[in-house]
Amino acid sequence: MSILDGKAVVITGAGRGLGEAYARHVARSGACVVVNDVDGGQAEAVVERIVEQGGRAVANAASVRDPDQAGGIVRQCLEHFGRIDGLVNNAALGPHEVLPWEENSSAARDVIEVNVLGVLYCGIAAARAMRAQGSGSIVNISSGSSFGQRRAGAYSASKGAVASLTYSWALDLEEAGVRVNGVCPLAWTRLVERSPAAQLRCTPQRTPDRVAPLITYLLSDLADGITGQLIRCTGDRLHIVRQPAIKEPVLDCAGWDTEDIAAAFDGFLNQSLEPFGLEKRIPARLRAATSCPTE
Repeated sequence: MSILDGKAVVITGAGRGLGEAYARHVARSGACVVVNDVDGGQAEAVVERIVEQGGRAVANAASVRDPDQAGGIVRQCLEHFGRIDGLVNNAALGPHEVLPWEENSSAARDVIEVNVLGVLYCGIAAARAMRAQGSGSIVNISSGSSFGQRRAGAYSASKGAVASLTYSWALDLEEAGVRVNGVCPLAWTRLVERSPAAQLRCTPQRTPDRVAPLITYLLSDLADGITGQLIRCTGDRLHIVRQPAIKEPVLDCAGWDTEDIAAAFDGFLNQSLEPFGLEKRIPARLRAATSCPTE
């Protein structure tokens, strides 16, 4: 018996790359799969491969950026397989690498509509059905770019929003028996092939197949009790991502004026400044405070 036997799962953006790897691994693990991709031909091709290997799958070419179409993806799973036990919110547009002052508003809107609203629309539809069932697992695909990536502001913002959605939904759905987790994958895909910056962090040996077992695990009953987590997987490394939190020291004052705040940053708060971005850039103030004096 496979670990996903009897379960029905929706995977968006599953026509190629990471999404295809997730769909094929989930199907091999016993689940029935709705393979969604706006490229209907690619979705059909993935379904054919799954069926050839003895699995069960149906294709769906809806756009997640449209709320009615997103709801239709979930309805197809319910109508075809009788239930929905898992949703993998994978569909996304990759970063159009550009500096902030060169940003194209239309391209940025496309990224937000697919990467944020697409996750929101599919998640809402799945949450309603899973809440009625009293069980289910939602896996939202975020990204290490949410930590901050050069020339990828809109994309990084969209993936940060996905992480925040994950934490919020986990709180809302825990009592309903529905788990919600996020994954920050790193694998060699078309997105990486188009990005010199991404290629500095990834090699062709980090294939999508190496991330797929984590998705299957999170959809399975083996992950019972795990919710509200953001997990980073790079094929060879697996770790939990620290969530945003208040950092000590917390300074108290009856009323903060500008001079008080300046004194706080010159004093206790200066050493609390955080490295920022994927490259863990040290703030200039902190670099100055910790640099060794020259002889």
